[in-house]
Amino acid sequence: MARTKKVGAAGRYGSRYGRSIRKKVLKVEIEKNKKVACPHCLNEKLHRVASGVWLCKKCGLKVAGKAYKPK
Repeated sequence: MARTKKVGAAGRYGSRYGRSIRKKVLKVEIEKNKKVACPHCLNEKLHRVASGVWLCKKCGLKVAGKAYKPK
């Protein structure tokens, strides 16, 4: 996958779709993949299973939240 320091994960799109769209996609993907603390056990093990569904790898708590952020 083509990545550079400047464009990050959005580098896979190359010169397609325009710069502003790629910036927005990069911002959403960074927020989506960020480590998040579980509201129950307070460990940073909460990860996204599906759109709006978050699961803690440690305690097994399944939480409904927003699509890209659990809160």
